[in-house]
Amino acid sequence: MFELVEPIATVTFSEVPNEAFLALGMRNYWDGYFAGRAAPLGLVPAEVVHAVFYNFADGEVARHIPWVWGKTTPQEAIAVRERGSATALRQMIGELADSRGLVRVAELAARAAVSAPTEGRALYAGLRALAVPQEPVARLWHAATLLREHRGDGHNAALVVHGVGGTEAHVLFAVSLGMRAEEFGRIHHLGKAQLAAVVDGLRGRGLVDAGGGFTDAGRETRQRIEALTDELAAPAYDVLSADELDELIAGLEPVATAVEAVDY
Repeated sequence: MFELVEPIATVTFSEVPNEAFLALGMRNYWDGYFAGRAAPLGLVPAEVVHAVFYNFADGEVARHIPWVWGKTTPQEAIAVRERGSATALRQMIGELADSRGLVRVAELAARAAVSAPTEGRALYAGLRALAVPQEPVARLWHAATLLREHRGDGHNAALVVHGVGGTEAHVLFAVSLGMRAEEFGRIHHLGKAQLAAVVDGLRGRGLVDAGGGFTDAGRETRQRIEALTDELAAPAYDVLSADELDELIAGLEPVATAVEAVDY
């Protein structure tokens, strides 16, 4: 489900929504990112957004929150994000956007998306408080975003349980791809000394070896985190019967494939 939902939800980080946020007076992509994604939390300080988003380095959120709220409001940011994301998704999936099947897949996805428990899942709870769009393409994007952030909140909980911080999580993911930390896009901009300290800390815990690869313990830890993340994400789909879940998967596959075929 992650592989099917993630491409649909993350169209919100593509060019059309980005341009819409720039038109509001955002200085760059990251202003729009934080305004749109943090908006369901309301006017909370940067420290809260940092805690909920989990994997940004210290100080990164504060470059944007609360500055963006001098240019827009959370309510406007929510509307701009929804319109821009629905427009982007419609463009990416072409004729699928007007198909009868999309109406059905949006209905099933939305049923799952609003059925999961909210306890301990701040960002998902904020999104759950929003009205579900009626237009099918927007409805599908909104449902995918709910399911993504529900999973993400659970992933953060799994990281906390295993004592893995946000930057450490990026380093471990880079290692899983056979990359050095300084090569990985989400953290390559951080200072070399800062990244080296994170890697040294993971090495000291026995998760990374002297060559920068996984130890057996590191590999097992990452596998446990991913397994727990899957387990915590599963309740969102309990509301669907086995046949409905199969129908949802079949309906999402061509949509996700179409989105992934677009270079953005």
